[in-house]
Formats: sequence, structure tokens, C-alpha cells
Amino acid sequence: MNTTPSSSPADHAVQLAVRGMTCAACVGRVERALRKVPGVADAQVNFATEVASVHWAPGGALAADAESALLAAIEKAGYHAQVQTAEQVAVEAPASWWSVWGPAALGALASVPLMLPMLWGDHHFWPAWLQFLLATPVQFVLGARFYRAGWAALREGGGNMDQLVALGTSAAWGLSVWLWWSHSGEHHGPALYFESSAVVITLVLLGKALEARAKRQTTLAIRALQALRPSTVRRLGPQGEVEVPLAQVLVDDVLVVRPGEHIPTDGVVTEGSSHVDESLLTGEPLPIAKGAGDRLTGGGINAEGRLTLRVTAVGGQTMLSAIIRRVVEAQAGKAPIQRVVDRVSAVFVPAVLAIALLTGVGWWLAGLGAEPALIRAVAVLVIACPCALGLATPAAIMAGTGAAARQGILIQDPQALEVAHRVQVVAFDKTGTLTLGRPRLVDWRVTVSAARVEALSVAAALQAGSEHPLARAVLDAAEAQGLARVRATEVTAHAGRGIEGRVQGAWWRLGSGRWVQAMQAGSQTAQRPIAGDALVEQADAWAAQGYTVSWLMRAEGEAVREGGGAQAPTWSVVAALAFGDELKPHAAEAVRRLHALGVHTVMLSGDNRGAAQAMAQAVGIREVIAEVLPGDKADHILRLQRDEHGQRRVVAMVGDGLNDAPALAAADIGMAMANPEGGTDVAMQAAGITLMRGDPLLVPAALDISRRTSARIWQNLAWAFGYNLIGIPLAASGGLSPMLAGAAMAFSSVSVVLNALWLSRWRP
Repeated sequence: MNTTPSSSPADHAVQLAVRGMTCAACVGRVERALRKVPGVADAQVNFATEVASVHWAPGGALAADAESALLAAIEKAGYHAQVQTAEQVAVEAPASWWSVWGPAALGALASVPLMLPMLWGDHHFWPAWLQFLLATPVQFVLGARFYRAGWAALREGGGNMDQLVALGTSAAWGLSVWLWWSHSGEHHGPALYFESSAVVITLVLLGKALEARAKRQTTLAIRALQALRPSTVRRLGPQGEVEVPLAQVLVDDVLVVRPGEHIPTDGVVTEGSSHVDESLLTGEPLPIAKGAGDRLTGGGINAEGRLTLRVTAVGGQTMLSAIIRRVVEAQAGKAPIQRVVDRVSAVFVPAVLAIALLTGVGWWLAGLGAEPALIRAVAVLVIACPCALGLATPAAIMAGTGAAARQGILIQDPQALEVAHRVQVVAFDKTGTLTLGRPRLVDWRVTVSAARVEALSVAAALQAGSEHPLARAVLDAAEAQGLARVRATEVTAHAGRGIEGRVQGAWWRLGSGRWVQAMQAGSQTAQRPIAGDALVEQADAWAAQGYTVSWLMRAEGEAVREGGGAQAPTWSVVAALAFGDELKPHAAEAVRRLHALGVHTVMLSGDNRGAAQAMAQAVGIREVIAEVLPGDKADHILRLQRDEHGQRRVVAMVGDGLNDAPALAAADIGMAMANPEGGTDVAMQAAGITLMRGDPLLVPAALDISRRTSARIWQNLAWAFGYNLIGIPLAASGGLSPMLAGAAMAFSSVSVVLNALWLSRWRP
């Protein structure tokens, strides 16, 4: 038995590859069989992907052979299955040409000679015995699959498309044999219908081959992702570079990646520099520069430099595996509308059988005669197509999720895809979502008595050992100015206020406005800092623009540190520094596109109101909720779900997936934007949609692909239902021969899949 991490009872889920299903009615039968297995909480079967997702009851007692019980249940229902991981199902090796197209090709060799004379109405072109010899192998050899599957369904008390095909073609073949036998002595016997039985079976086989080929196209995105993983890697060890299978790589191994090779797994660069193409993972079109200390994601393509990387994740724990797993699970799941379709499909075959019986009996009683009445009943059986109903929704979801994944939009489940197209409000977190999340030193001003360069040099010296984002911004600015490094001593950090230390013999402080205010309020150990009115006005102007202001202060004379002696120092403000978080390049355009879609935008931010308002105004966001603690964002999401009249609204939340997790979960649809500094795995667990690169334009793009996919679903359902509503009465009235009915049935399934495949051409 093939056991995998994804199929362990501990995970409460297992995926099965199911073979032998021919229509939507088969889906219901497999699901019912699986749900009868003890310990199963739910089972969902996707007709398009031929994947069954079985969920165990949490805490339920599972037998040691639980998976064997699932496989046995499916075998008893008349189908075949095997336990596989989501990735194995998705990238199953393609079937041979002969197994897909061979039966249809053989059927065509026998059917075309039968069909051509009938097109001009000459039913006597071929002698009856030759028609019999051509049609019988098609009926009972190539068509044996329909008898087997139909009998298995009947044995389980259900119906499927195979029964309709088997009954319809058998009736046409049997009628022809009866007419041939009963008129055997006549020179020109009655018209026979061997061509109808042979051509219908051939057309159904051809439709199945086209359908299989089209369905395979919908998994191109997954197969492209799977192909990014190399089979062997070069591991660096005491003997130098040794080529080993990827499966033998462990965490903390050091691997070598040469130019042009795929990054084998997740890791951190230890040596070398290069550019890495991650377009198939994130949709980012341009290669990204990588150097020592940078994170690498398995599946990227190394461009020009030799890299060594230390492995941080292997196997199913890598980002590439997680992406493939999420896409496959989304494609295997069911959208809510599909459940309605499944209920219709469950009664479809019995209803068609009843209609065919009424058609035959009705026309016979009306005096049409037994032979033409039977032919019309056969046409009803042949034209009815539950396949189109079964494929309408999953084919569109497969194509939509695959197209989205290629553009860096990872949709976790069909329900997220279906909800996203109804979004009315999008709430954005600010930092890391609309902004780069990396503060920079926008400007700094000094008092008349101070030197601008000296102020920045001292600030950099104080911040040299700090990991704070503002400290990084000061050091970057000093480096950009080409300033020589100055060393600070006796540095002390004051939580929530700032930092102080000695630089070139003098005491300095760099801190927040709150620290200055505390000193102005009458600290017993420090006199009020002195700042010129012009500097204060400038700081107020910066704050109004949303910038964070820090103050650089110097102790006058040979001062003593606070608490270091009896003499309290006199502090003078030397400079004010303004820090701002830079907007992402496409933030304003993303908001504009959302407004064009009729979506209301909101900013949820923990920053002060001035900073949040300034940022919202810069991007065009219409509503600002500022000074919000991370834990309170979920409450604001719940409030946004009701408008001023109390009407329910569909709300999406966009955040980085870490501190925004409660809000992402509270929203109708959470969109987690991948963080380049890490946390993407957390983001993928926290939201229904993960944006694999930090581009705000992916937000309207996600809504757009959701709307387009939803439109395709409804188009497919309209086609599938409309086709049967028109085709069945037309066949019952005698407007279609069994041969034309078979062609129409095959065309309906293929057309539904091809319509869905147009989504594969989607670009944001």
C-alpha cells in the first residue's frame, strides 16, 4: 500500500485517484460508497480531475487498514482507485496515444464505410451481412466498456451515461438484426440501423478522447510547477561536489547550483551572487538579484552565477510543494454551485430513461409504428448528456486556478474563488501591503549651530548595533552619503524611547517625540531640550505628511549621564530626522482598478491617524481606520461587513498573513500577500487566497480572475442544461437521428471543456 504524509490518519485526509468514472452520476455513486466507510466524515469527488478527497472524522477511531477499506469500497462500486499524494495525482504520466485515441480510431475504420452511404439515403449500398460484420465488433468489443460500467452502476442501484449509451446502441443494433432476420428472403429488405449503433459508439469514444485531452490541458500549470524540481543535485561535502538524488537531501546540507540550473529546494545563499528567475512561482517577470544571506525558493532558475545554499526545507515542507498541494486541492474541491449540479445529476439518468420509454410507447400508441418509435427513443437515450453537467464547474475551476497560479495568485479552494467575485469592500493593511515595509530616511534638518553631515554621522554611530527598521534606514542613508563610520561607546537602548551613547567624547541621544515630551514635562534629571521654532514647525509638517520623526540631542558641556552623578546634563536638540515607508510602485494603480470594479476600499492601520491619512490620500483609498491594534482588526472587519443601513457586504482583507491573521480569518475572503522576509508559509495557511509576490495589482487581478471563472461556470451550466432541455425534446419529436444525437452528445462535453480552457489565456 502506498502511504504518504498526505494520507495519514493524523492529517484526517486522504486523496485517491479514481479511474473509470464516465459522468457526473458516477461521482455521486463513488461519494456514497466512500461515506459508508467507518470513520469517514466526508468525501468529495471531482469528475474533471478524477480525484477523491476523503476526510476522516477528527478524533475518530481508524482501523489499521482504513485506506484499504476506501479502495475496496470504490472497487465494489465498479471503479478503480489508488492512494496518491496531491502532487502524484496532478502530474500523472500521460496515457499512451493508443490507449486514448486507439478505440476511436478503430471505431472510425468500421463506422465510416457504414455512415457514408447513409448520408445520401442509400440504406442498401452495403449488404446486410457486411453491415453486421462491421457494426458488431464496434458494438460489443469497443463498446464493452459501456456494458461493464452500466452493469456495475445498475448493480449498485444507480444510473450513468454508460447505461444510456449501452441501451440506445443495443436497441439500434438489435432492431437491425431483427429486421434483417425477419426480411431475410426479400431482395431489398427494410432500412437497417447498424450505422447508428456503430457511429454513436465511435462518436462517444471520440468525445471521451477529446475530453481527456482537454482536461489534461487544465493541469498544465501544475505540471509546469512539478517540472521545476530536479531529480538530482550536487551536494557539497568533504569529498567536494557529489551528485545525489534530491530525495536524499537533508536540512542544513550545502548544495551547489550552477548557472542555468533549477534551485533544487528552499535554502539560504551562503556563497556567490546571481539573479534568479522565479516567474513560474510568483509571476514576477524579472529575475531577482540574490547574494549571501538571501532566501532561495526551490523551483527558481539560477541565471549567471554559481551559488551555494544551505538547505532549510526538503520534500513536502518546501514552498514549491506547498504551492502544488494548494493548487491541486483547490482544483479537486467543489464549488457550492457544484453540489446543486450533483443533485440534478443523481436523478438525470432515471429521468432520461423514463422520457425515452414514454417517447417510444407514446409514438407507438400514436400509430407511428414500432420501428420509428424505437428509433426516436434511441435518439433520446443517446443525446442525453450528464457528462457536460459534471464537467461544467470543475473544468472552469481547474482552468481558472491554473491561470491564476501562473500569475502568482494562489487560490486555496473553490469556495474562495466563488466568493471573491462578489467582494464589495477590500480592506488593506498598510505596512508591507501597500508600502514596502522598509522605512527610509526621507530627510533631516539641523539647527543653525549644527552640521548636517555630523548629525547623520552621529545618528549612524548610535544605531550601528541595532536591528530596528529605523536604525537600518539611518545606516543606509549614511552609507549612501559615503560617510566614514564613527564608533559609539557606552550605548544604552531605552525601550519605547530611543538610544543614547558617547560619540567622540560627547553624550548623544536619538529618540522619539515621546521621549522629548517626557523631558519637557519636567524630568528631575534633565532640563528641557532646546529646539528652534523652525525645526519644530518642520517636524510638525513632516508628521502631517505621515512621516515618523526622531530627534537627535546632545548634552551640553562636559555633561554627566542621567543617574551617573549629581550634575544633570542640559540637552539641546541638534537635528530632526523624518522617516517614511515608501509606497509600492503599483499601489495607487491597484486601488484605482478596484474602484473601477465598483469595490469600496478601506485602510486598516496601526499607525497614527496622520500617517495613515497621508498614505491613504497618496493611493486614493476612501476610508481610513487608524491606530488599530492587530487584535482589533478582526472586529473592524466584522463591522465593515454591514453597511450604514445594516445590509450585509462581502469583505476581503489584504495583509501580510502574520499579525493580520485574525482579520484574514474574519473576512469573507482573506488575501495574504507573501512577505519577502519570510512568513509566506504562514500566509498560505491564514487566507483563502495567497498573493505570491508583493504586488498590490494582484488584488484586483484576483477579483478579476474570480469574476471571469464564475462567468465561465455559469456559461457552462447554461450550455449543459440548455443543451439537454433543447436536445431531448428535439430527439423525442423525431428531429434528430441517433447518429446526429451521438455527435451532439460528444460535442456538448468537449465544448464545455474548451469554453473553460479560454481561461488559460487570461492575463492580469
